[in-house]
Amino acid sequence: MAGQQFQYDDSGNTFFYFLTSFVGLIVIPATYYLWPRDQNAEQLRLKSLRRVHGRCLWYRLRLMKSQQSIVPSLKKAALLFGWAVFLLLAYKVSKLDREYQEYNPYEVLNLDPGATTSEIKKQYHLLSKKFHPDKGGDENIFMMIAKAYAALTNEQTKKNWELYGDPDGPRATNFGIALPAWIVDQKNSMLVLLVYGLAFMVILPVVVGTWWYRSIRYSGDQILINTTQLFMHFMYKTPNMNMKRLAMVLTAAFEFDPRSNKEATIRPTDNIEVPQLIRELGNINVKKKEPPFCYPYSLKARVLVLAHLSRMDVSEDLEDDQRFAVRKSPALLQEMVNVGCQLTMMANSRGGFHAPRLVSIENCMKLTQMIVQGLQETKSPLLQLPHFEEEHLRYCVSKKYKVRSLQDLVSLKDSERRSMLRFLGEEKYDEVIAVLGSFPHIAMETKLQVLDDEDSNNITAGSIVTVTVTLTRKRMSEVFEKEQDTSACPGEEGANTEEGADASKAKTKVWQNKSKGTKKTAKSKKKKLTKKKAPAAAATAAAAAATAAAAAATTTAAVASKAKQANGNVAGSDALAAAKEEEEEGSDKGSESDEGEANKDSPSERDEESDKQSDTEVDEIAGDDEEQEWEALQQSIQRRERALLETKSKVTHPVYSLYYPEEKQEWWWLYIADRRDQALVSMPYHVCTLKDTEEVELKFPAPSKTGNYQYSVILRSDSYLGLDQIKPLKLEVHEAKAVLDNHPQWDIPETEEEDEEQEDSDGIEESEDDDEDND
Repeated sequence: MAGQQFQYDDSGNTFFYFLTSFVGLIVIPATYYLWPRDQNAEQLRLKSLRRVHGRCLWYRLRLMKSQQSIVPSLKKAALLFGWAVFLLLAYKVSKLDREYQEYNPYEVLNLDPGATTSEIKKQYHLLSKKFHPDKGGDENIFMMIAKAYAALTNEQTKKNWELYGDPDGPRATNFGIALPAWIVDQKNSMLVLLVYGLAFMVILPVVVGTWWYRSIRYSGDQILINTTQLFMHFMYKTPNMNMKRLAMVLTAAFEFDPRSNKEATIRPTDNIEVPQLIRELGNINVKKKEPPFCYPYSLKARVLVLAHLSRMDVSEDLEDDQRFAVRKSPALLQEMVNVGCQLTMMANSRGGFHAPRLVSIENCMKLTQMIVQGLQETKSPLLQLPHFEEEHLRYCVSKKYKVRSLQDLVSLKDSERRSMLRFLGEEKYDEVIAVLGSFPHIAMETKLQVLDDEDSNNITAGSIVTVTVTLTRKRMSEVFEKEQDTSACPGEEGANTEEGADASKAKTKVWQNKSKGTKKTAKSKKKKLTKKKAPAAAATAAAAAATAAAAAATTTAAVASKAKQANGNVAGSDALAAAKEEEEEGSDKGSESDEGEANKDSPSERDEESDKQSDTEVDEIAGDDEEQEWEALQQSIQRRERALLETKSKVTHPVYSLYYPEEKQEWWWLYIADRRDQALVSMPYHVCTLKDTEEVELKFPAPSKTGNYQYSVILRSDSYLGLDQIKPLKLEVHEAKAVLDNHPQWDIPETEEEDEEQEDSDGIEESEDDDEDND
């Protein structure tokens, strides 16, 4: 390109600009993402959890880690060093002289813009005497002064300065490269090529290849692809998987194989310690020769997980390996649940093989609870609490208390609970109550509907059913507070217990009768709305006459009773006579009014008015229902959009787990199942963001056959035993509406077709007449 020159930075000034920008682009984002969070805030959080979670294994490990870890200090040191380099480079850049600046001859001569010619000459003479080389001045400054004087006095020079910004006229465009010239020097060419080749042909391909090789081995949930294939093989092979078989499949995962995962280890001492644990555990299918269950890594992982469930002590050498296996198990079991759902969907859509049974998927969820709490399936949920041992359970399950679950323990009165747990002592009892109060109490509400349909409450065969489940989490301590509030007034409760029981029985019977009556009246109302109202009008007129007669009779009876109570026969006879007169007047007035109404409205007019009123009522009700359905549909759409845009945190509430080595958050599974057929109806939804309230939509296709179906909405915890909930879901499936082949709106009457043809013919004739006139 003509008039352009590329120049390298021989002085090194522009290189500092480049280097400062490069370091800033690295240091500023790294500080935002990598700077260690406030250690005081973490310490305060741990301190607030100490009263409840102080005995948990993960809490003690976290305290030890926070005291021993030097990683935050190293991060801080590296970031501070980066900021020091960045500030040093910025200071260096601020001290550099500006080489590229606009030329201004007035500044060179120290004059104000717009100075006169005499002032320019005078200032030039003064500066030339001062900086002339013959008088010991600087030659470069003198040349600049002479150039500025010429730019302001010479017409051509002044014109060049005004047009091009330089007295010498247009110059070539200079492009500076922010690299020193020695990089492209011929002497250093081999060294530069070596560095470029090493960076772009060796280091970069190795880094990208290593990252790609590692990433393709894992799924989106950071589970090895080989492990997912292993789970799919065994769940396909064994649709009905019991807990013992499930533990074997779990511990056969490749995450526990040192060849696939560097975190897993096989120690020389395993040959001594693992057989000893096997003898203590008993029957764990050691002699099974089916691969990969017979491999050493699988056998070791199985023994460590089963020892964890039995709460057995292991040696220090195996303790780290056991914590690694336990820490990995919940994510692997979640992957197994996902695999079971995929196989179920494939079996429902394609067929050809048996889908995993519901018990297999639920066993995966139960095993997750067991591993988090370190309990076997047959153990009591009360052992999740601190200070509870096997020998203490006999106090709870006695005939006096019959406490077998956490809910039974919560429902006891405080006095009975203290009496039952007297073996703990006051301090331990308070700790147990504090831990129990931190457990979750979930309220579950369900709503069944068919979205995007005219009648959302009518479920037809094959339609997509949406079950909206609203989950509200509270603490067990709130249940304690309610129990204390209800027990605050025992006198009133004791006085009304028997009456309340009898009344409740009577009320239930009356309520049942009422419900039946309301159903009948509702049906009769629907029938009456479709028929004419002539008989109904006649019946209402007769009923009105009967009520008027009854009212007159009651008035005479009341007056007569008052007359009998009066003193003296004369007074009584007078009162009776007055009563008769009032009765006759009332009957005359009633007959006159009835005649007037009868003359005013004929039966046909009354029928028309009643029909109009009924039609308007039906239209108003239908309009209100449509508006409510439309609002509900809009709310659901907005809720879905917000759910897609919002990213909720998965940090909910820390789980109380005595033997789990890592802090875990409360998560839940929510799904619909047919427990009679042992099959999933909707796929399990993993609720990971339930802090206070969460709304979940479960969708499934309605059965293809009409009838009544009994399903169950199931909520399972992935952390606690004994807190699962099952709520019945009744489904009444109706026959789908037939698809209309013809519709009245699609049929055009013959008269309209004839009119349109006549109009077309008239239009053609008029156009022909116009053409003839034009001709």
